Amino acid sequence: METLAAVGQVVLSLYFLYNGANHFLNFRGLSAYAAAKGVPAPGAAVAVSGLMLLAGGLALLLEYQVAAGAVILALFLVPTAFFIHNFWAVEDAAARGGELAHFLKNIALASAVLQLPQVIG
Repeated sequence: METLAAVGQVVLSLYFLYNGANHFLNFRGLSAYAAAKGVPAPGAAVAVSGLMLLAGGLALLLEYQVAAGAVILALFLVPTAFFIHNFWAVEDAAARGGELAHFLKNIALASAVLQLPQVIG
């Protein structure tokens, strides 16, 4: 069971590290997306959220300050769910379904990472 937990921890960490890096590799596109969603100072928001994802992902991967990393990730995931993936405001049914999936994913990931300090802290 320890091996499975370790693999899960690495995979989860890499998910956040990948997405954090993507915030910088696709900075222009994500800034435009954030602007279209009405995010104030979209470039700064993309940079800060990218750093949050990288910091949280590293904390989980290195098992260093896991509680702080989990909180940082949750502080990214929950507001993003409500303000970026606000499915209730989308008229197109297909787009609404996509936003609902992202909303639920973010809430589930936030719930999962907030449990990690008890598991690997």
